[in-house]
Amino acid sequence: MLKTLLVLGALAVGIALGMAIGGNAPGLVNGADVVGSLWLRGLQMTVVPLVVTLLVTGILRTAQMASAGRLTVRAIATMIVLLWASAAMAAVVTPALLAAFPLPEAARAALRGALATAQPTGEVPPFTEFLRALVPTNPVAAAANDAILPLIIFTLAFAFALTRLSPEQRAPVQGLFAAIADAMIILIGWVLALAPIGVFALGLVVGSRAGVAAFGALGHYVLTVTSVGGVVWISGFALAWIGGRVNPLAFLRASIPAQAVAISTQSSLASLPAMLTGVRALGVGERIADVVLPIAVALFRATGPCMNLAVAIYVAHLMGVELGPVALAAGVAAAAITTMGAVSLPGSISFISSIAPICIAMGVPVEPLALLLAIEVFPDIMRTLSNVTMDMAVTTTIARAEGDKK
Repeated sequence: MLKTLLVLGALAVGIALGMAIGGNAPGLVNGADVVGSLWLRGLQMTVVPLVVTLLVTGILRTAQMASAGRLTVRAIATMIVLLWASAAMAAVVTPALLAAFPLPEAARAALRGALATAQPTGEVPPFTEFLRALVPTNPVAAAANDAILPLIIFTLAFAFALTRLSPEQRAPVQGLFAAIADAMIILIGWVLALAPIGVFALGLVVGSRAGVAAFGALGHYVLTVTSVGGVVWISGFALAWIGGRVNPLAFLRASIPAQAVAISTQSSLASLPAMLTGVRALGVGERIADVVLPIAVALFRATGPCMNLAVAIYVAHLMGVELGPVALAAGVAAAAITTMGAVSLPGSISFISSIAPICIAMGVPVEPLALLLAIEVFPDIMRTLSNVTMDMAVTTTIARAEGDKK
């Protein structure tokens, strides 16, 4: 939390200083632009190897859990369906929110001018070409050209092929990918340690070029993305009511302790004991509670697809990138799939490793993510609150399906 507040403070000070400077010190602003760009490039260089290694290890970890029995398979299958539903919901709700409550055009124009170096990652091809391109002829070239969705498709196929190997054959490959992922996480940790400097520099540039519009736009962003996460929170109550036959008021009473821990710690893992107590109070048997909830904490992040996709759609709205059905479909697929590899990561790392691939798949600039990373602390509260609520709702639903609920 101290690091988060430090980065947030650096952003605020940078924007305020930039507003005070205005156009009076172009040399200082250009120098800050170079520093901020170097820091952003340090983040970007980790995206492709992180996506590949985390997706492979995530699929293998999921397959190992699924081998534990029918209950585990049902739990994982239910969670995967909900992850795709979460992404599809964001593709509908986020554009609707932005159409109903758009960022004022003056603020959009100011920020777009401040982020003039941010360029779209490429046009999304027509639908037929999009389908053809999903299967890469050369996965190395796909990685080199930031063709992220074809790269994800190949990585998924490769990971599922690994699950067909014997444990003895699979172990060295899994260990190699896990080691590369760990090394990349250390590397991105080093880059994020410089976040106060990088964010301050970027904030100074934006403040000098966009003025007070920068603060208003960041507030609008927080409200939009948090609202999308709020849909998941409400959906948790609906799922518990429909799937688990739990009265919404009873579910609220049982989930309040876990939700309180989630808000205060922003950690689903820290909320696990309170979640276990809550679902048992709702009549869920120990067999279900002790199996499904740990799986949910380890693999399931219900807000990941929807809020990550909402960020990418917001960046497109901010930068004036028109998103057609094909781009949104690419975003849904990237959001749902990459979440499986990001569930065990700290929020600051998963923010970049999960959202940058979505932006690239949709042809949206990734540069604004560096600024949004600094204020992720606010949406992250809703992320954890909704994740914990949905974890409990899924557990009650599976308990009723398994006949292990009083």
